[in-house]
Amino acid sequence: MSMDMTFLGTGSAYPSPHRGASALVLRTDGECWLFDCGEGTQTQLMKSQLRAGRITKVFISHLHGDHLFGLPGLLCTVSLNTNPDVHQSLKCVDIYGPRGLRKFLRVTLGLTGSQLLFPYAVHELEPTPDQCPEEGQLSIEMVEESSPPHPQEQPGRTIPLDNSTDSYLLFQDNKFVVKAFRLYHRIPSFGFCIQEHDRPGKLKTELLKELGVKPGPVYGRLKAGESVVLENGRLLLPSEVLEANIPGRKICVLGDCSSVLGVGACRLCNGADVLVHEATLGNEHQEKAVEHGHSTPQMAAAVARACCAQRLVLYHFSQRYKPSSLQKEGDEDDVSELKNQAEQALLDSGVEVTLAEDFMTIPIPLRKPPAIKV
Repeated sequence: MSMDMTFLGTGSAYPSPHRGASALVLRTDGECWLFDCGEGTQTQLMKSQLRAGRITKVFISHLHGDHLFGLPGLLCTVSLNTNPDVHQSLKCVDIYGPRGLRKFLRVTLGLTGSQLLFPYAVHELEPTPDQCPEEGQLSIEMVEESSPPHPQEQPGRTIPLDNSTDSYLLFQDNKFVVKAFRLYHRIPSFGFCIQEHDRPGKLKTELLKELGVKPGPVYGRLKAGESVVLENGRLLLPSEVLEANIPGRKICVLGDCSSVLGVGACRLCNGADVLVHEATLGNEHQEKAVEHGHSTPQMAAAVARACCAQRLVLYHFSQRYKPSSLQKEGDEDDVSELKNQAEQALLDSGVEVTLAEDFMTIPIPLRKPPAIKV
């Protein structure tokens, strides 16, 4: 199964001619999962090779506008491009994010009279008081769902923190387990961990031939983990004819933060194939970054090192840092310096550092099965 990640916006605070506001898409098996949706995301989607209609899940890290203002418009645009065939069963779009997201969509879609041709459900994560300063916490009045549900809104879940794992279980199916973890920012912020299930190893076809098993349905049953009885009466176990499982891939996307909270983040992100972390300002501006709830390359590198990530992707840059292709001689703020700072902090760690740019696509290849010890 192919998997890749495309950055639609890598800037902070607002969209500019050089960088879109925060948004990235994880694409796998024909589905697209959108992480954050800053203003202008739908325009960025149109400029990309991605199709907005393929988005089946949306993950909002926090409720700051540069991560959220594009969502109502995007939903409306997807609806405009939806086939209104009444006989077509349209899949529900699941939207995950902090408490208050449900009311935000009800009010914006309701006040604008926005009609949708597909159902959606908002699943809210309950933050903890230590995720932000007191002034960043929403009052009960702010998040109270006094507005009526949108006609296409389906019932969503309210997801509390699981104290035993220090994480939030968003969903799991036969391919993935997706969880969230807590971050510290000016308002409650979250990170997301997408863990792919291990895949069965390859069949030992030569051994199967020696056992007299011909290619066909039996191969499929063994591959699916089912034991079979051969014609000679022997019970053949899948473990006898399957190579070692292929470990599932792990992708972690962190929202805005100046630190991670608790042990949940490092546990979930341990060994991540790709860890996406903000680096709003350079190391020399660390005091300012932390004051505003943000990170520097060195701070992002510390998280990647603690998690033993294979690859660190930096994004959410201050608009002062232009993309490398637009950098001019004499410009004071060189975005490549952010990469250098992260690499210096990760010397001898083996972690690869990448600077995200708008429309950059990063393939996430299958992992190799573990080597067999002789």
